[in-house]
Amino acid sequence: MLDGLRAEVLEANLELVRRGLVVATFGNASAVSRQDGLCVIKPSGVPYDRMTAADMVITDLDGKIVKGSLKPSSDLATHVALYRAFPSIGGVVHTHSRHATAWAQSRREIPCFGTTHADYFHGPIPLTEPLAHGEIESEYEANTGVAIIRRMRGLDPMDCPACLVAGHAPFCWGKSVTDAAHMAVIVEEIAAMAWMTVTINPAIRPIAEVLRDKHHFRKHGPKAYYGQS
Repeated sequence: MLDGLRAEVLEANLELVRRGLVVATFGNASAVSRQDGLCVIKPSGVPYDRMTAADMVITDLDGKIVKGSLKPSSDLATHVALYRAFPSIGGVVHTHSRHATAWAQSRREIPCFGTTHADYFHGPIPLTEPLAHGEIESEYEANTGVAIIRRMRGLDPMDCPACLVAGHAPFCWGKSVTDAAHMAVIVEEIAAMAWMTVTINPAIRPIAEVLRDKHHFRKHGPKAYYGQS
């Protein structure tokens, strides 16, 4: 059942390890089969070097297990909330990568300081509001999804494929789980460069909108011209 998607989810999780974005059993990746209305996600707390495609857990979009002998990731409720809210996405990745997590813990969005950032995000990488006491005490993971969805209101999730959760870490997404894993790599690189930028020049401001727009829309949208046809 969904053998190809389970293999892709496993590979995305292993890519996070290869890229140095997770340590121990931190982080998770998932994918959705829109046709089947099912989610495939990493099992909870299983070391990456022991995981197989068969270990990936299949659930419905309410988080009910459909197939799998292991417990799904503890962040499952966040993933399925994003799939329900954003029909255009096909994969979600959550890491605790060092620099992006530092921005989340500092409760600062990542400003668009340069063209590398603008190539991927049409504006800052947003930050959620901190969860209230009751949101943490009850249905914490689901409420994390709610906080991301609330912060993304008015934004196209394909134009802004990541969000920092205040005091926590980044969630990234894409058309596929492979794309989402790639975005997690990009977000960590942007976060590291932004940290170095404000260290060198604490008074730095975001780049001009015209430069931001030029770089973003040469890669995205109907007038994109970057790359091959």
